[in-house]
Amino acid sequence: MTPNRPPASASSIRTTPGPTHLSAGRNPETRLQTFLQLFLRLCFPILVVITLWAAYGSASARSIAGKEFAEKVRVADADIQLNGVGVRAVAWVKGYAAGLYLTEKTRSTAGVLAAAGPKRVQLVMLMDVPATEFSKAVRGGIRKNSTEAELAALQGPMQDLCARIEALDKLKPGDVIDLDFSPATGLTLARNGQVQGASMPSPELYRGILKIFVGDKPVDARLKAGLLGQS
Repeated sequence: MTPNRPPASASSIRTTPGPTHLSAGRNPETRLQTFLQLFLRLCFPILVVITLWAAYGSASARSIAGKEFAEKVRVADADIQLNGVGVRAVAWVKGYAAGLYLTEKTRSTAGVLAAAGPKRVQLVMLMDVPATEFSKAVRGGIRKNSTEAELAALQGPMQDLCARIEALDKLKPGDVIDLDFSPATGLTLARNGQVQGASMPSPELYRGILKIFVGDKPVDARLKAGLLGQS
């Protein structure tokens, strides 16, 4: 006969812990680390592309007043670089954004006027301007920055340039005006890439145009500072 065993106490009963909802869940810190690893794995390449695109965009063009100016352009079979940009404004009214291109950068008027090689003054219109008014502004700017002897020599070339400007009839927002100079052929005027007439072989006329923007009596002092890279 088997002797009776005393009943086991509750404390002596061992149980094997089974899976529960609490033990199955991960630690919050572990879940955060997993999420960050997944995010970096999926999004890091995209962030790299965006960063490179932003860097390339800032290096290839400069923006002012909502208009972009390429850091380099080609004039007379030569690459020239953006010296500076600015805006022609009277009070709150903005007339055009401008960029000055030279073979080498300079921060002085003397440096601009003495610069060798091709050049470009690029204007991007910000408002409607009758071509006749634009022509008057060119005449007035050249007169203010020229001696009587210089004006006498510029009468013919200036008349030719102003006639071509007036033939444009009306300048509209977004129109791009290029005033290019080539040592071999002289000055050319273009609107939106369309050259207006033959080149005008007058270095003195182009010098007069440069003085409109960066001369001793510029059309706009802030614009001058911008084109010289001083602001």
